[in-house]
Amino acid sequence: MAAPVSKSVSPDPALLTLHRFGLGAKAGDDLGKIAADPRGYLKAELKLQDIALISPDDPKNAGLLDSTAAIQASMTAAMERKAARNEKAAAAIQPTAMQDPAGSAGTKAKPMVPRVEADIYRDEAQARFDKALAATPGFVERLVGFWTNHFCVSVAKAPVVRACAGAFEREAIRPFVLGRFADMLLAVEHHPAMLFYLDNQQSIGPDSRAGKRRGRGLNENLAREILELHTLGVGSGYAQADVTSFAGMLTGWTMAGREGRLGEPGTFVFNANAHQPGKAVLLGKTYPDGGMGQAEAALNDIARHPATAQHIATKLARHFIADDPPPAAVARLAAVFTKNDGDLRSIALTLIEMPEAWSTPLTKLRSPLDYVVALRRAVGATAGNEPQRSLRWLSVLGEPLWQPPGPNGFPDRTDAWASAEGLKTRLDIAWQAAKQADDIGDPDETLASLIGPSVSAETRQAISRAESKQQGLALLLMAPEFQRR
Repeated sequence: MAAPVSKSVSPDPALLTLHRFGLGAKAGDDLGKIAADPRGYLKAELKLQDIALISPDDPKNAGLLDSTAAIQASMTAAMERKAARNEKAAAAIQPTAMQDPAGSAGTKAKPMVPRVEADIYRDEAQARFDKALAATPGFVERLVGFWTNHFCVSVAKAPVVRACAGAFEREAIRPFVLGRFADMLLAVEHHPAMLFYLDNQQSIGPDSRAGKRRGRGLNENLAREILELHTLGVGSGYAQADVTSFAGMLTGWTMAGREGRLGEPGTFVFNANAHQPGKAVLLGKTYPDGGMGQAEAALNDIARHPATAQHIATKLARHFIADDPPPAAVARLAAVFTKNDGDLRSIALTLIEMPEAWSTPLTKLRSPLDYVVALRRAVGATAGNEPQRSLRWLSVLGEPLWQPPGPNGFPDRTDAWASAEGLKTRLDIAWQAAKQADDIGDPDETLASLIGPSVSAETRQAISRAESKQQGLALLLMAPEFQRR
């Protein structure tokens, strides 16, 4: 069972519900009840108020910082680290302690300042894992993961992004996963994490006051990724001239620095002095000079563009149905997106009702994040566990949390994760999880509670031959039926 391939029977509705749409079974799930009304089970989660939010009212989340506070903490720590480095360098130049007038030894250089960003990141990861482990069935958390990867930032960019990546997800993604796409788009592109990640603070209108004074110009990163990745998609008809024009419209969108000259440090601000003046043309439409509102008007328009509907529909169908999604499913999602003005709750309901979602076999390999969460749910991991183990597992599997390899996010195709080395790493992690499980019950009962009637004869036989309960659990966690979604 080194690779997740099998001749298993067609999965029952409960397995489709928990794997295709959710995060996997956990202790207490009634697979029979889920199978009796799988669509109703998924829809019930969508009806829960504020289901996507990580509530600050929960005592476990009391220590989480909003993005402004997180960025300010990172800025302060960076200044302290710089001061400590300067003192260390000065001490190296003159190693002999200076004597003060009284003859006492001078103050030694301060020790290096700890990186507070790591603590903030760990707390955010803990909150995210807790939410995923407690979710029933986890469809909304899957949507959060999809949109966070679609509108990704990377903690590898800089300490300030590491500090606010979790807050970015909580502030710009979670409130909108069942709302309007245009509202999420505007929240994302206004957020300091995205503006910093895609270098928009470096973009200055050549004809703006700042541009004329400094002799600096446009940085097109944000504009290009909005058009190519966030909305219209590759091959949708925009040209390089549109990218350049849109970059000019986005000038002035930035994050206030630690000096606070433009606003409270770490917050979104519009710097009129850096904004490219004048009208601009995007996709054949002319936008009059309107300061920050110019780019906002363009974002609202491209959020409703037919190419955006097609791009989003294709990605959602690929994520939830198959690597090469049925064209009819994509067309239906795009039509719902357009008809309902990008209402993402309608899209989620359409996915649930879509016949292809229930007739297409489970052939996609779970991404590392989905696998780690499903694994922890399966072995009975409870909320409140330290997150370091899960973070380490994600790193070795190639999907470190909030650290994609580029602005296009982590891949969403099976072949990206199905390498021999990747599957061997999964096996190692399955062994670790089995050894660390607090209580391992009867293997047959565990198999029935996690997989149900869809288990193949090969999987059942492999587990029955296991030399220990731990080995049996590890084999179950590597079974094709567990790996596929």
